[in-house]
Amino acid sequence: MRYSRTLKEDGPRYLASSAVVSAEVLKILVCTLIVFMENNFSVRLLKEEIVNKPVETLKLAIPAGIYTLQNNLLYVALSNLDAATYQVTYQLKILTTALFSVSMLGKRLGLYQWLSLLFLMAGVTLVQWPTESEVDSEQAVLSAGSQFVGLMAVLTACLSSGFAGVYFEKILKETKQSVWVRNIQLGLFGFVFGIVGMTVYDGERVRESGMFQGYNTITCTVVTLQALGGLVIAVVIKYADNILKGFATSLSIIVSTLISYFLLEDFNPTSLFFMGAMLVIAATFLYSNECKPANGSAIKV
Repeated sequence: MRYSRTLKEDGPRYLASSAVVSAEVLKILVCTLIVFMENNFSVRLLKEEIVNKPVETLKLAIPAGIYTLQNNLLYVALSNLDAATYQVTYQLKILTTALFSVSMLGKRLGLYQWLSLLFLMAGVTLVQWPTESEVDSEQAVLSAGSQFVGLMAVLTACLSSGFAGVYFEKILKETKQSVWVRNIQLGLFGFVFGIVGMTVYDGERVRESGMFQGYNTITCTVVTLQALGGLVIAVVIKYADNILKGFATSLSIIVSTLISYFLLEDFNPTSLFFMGAMLVIAATFLYSNECKPANGSAIKV
């Protein structure tokens, strides 16, 4: 995604709002195909669960709207931050998810798990700690402004991700409905919210050059990864939990850092970044060490 937002090419760049809508459409198509295959290509299940149960379907409107906002914010963040810094900072969603899990689902976290969250916050703080630069003052102001926009986008996405993820987990685990049907419901609302957002913010550009302006192979790859990644996360939420999913994702920090440095060449690692990244990764293993806390060491707030 970072590469697609910084790639220099002739013509207009693709619209982030359009990519979000396209990913939702692809997600709906994949889930619908899976449901059809599981039910001998019958539409009866979809009609019963989506059309005949409007109240249950409407429950998905809240997380769908939040996810749509979050997906747009991620494009904003990666347009203003290098991939490595974004990846580390975005792990703050583990903290927000943990807090929402405790408050909304009544989860009990062990002492080591709370300690791992402190390591996480310390690591992200070090990554974002300002360092001296040799760029001129005007470039520094522009860079600082751009990083601030990217940082605010990431932090807002972390907050929305935590709430929406826990809300969706609650819905999935309270019902016996197929995760694929739930994702169709989520995708339908996401598609509607995405269209509204695209019309409001990019309506004029869409009228001028079309919804798919600037699309190329890289753009299609980004859309596909976003759609399929969302489905994988939904399966993890169903059979594991949101916090464990967040910590597993943290391991991608290493890969993102290497790609950002060697391939994108938009990232110059500092000692503070490495210290922060190591703290985040240490938090990953510390949390896993007490995945199922004993009653004696559990802390509930």
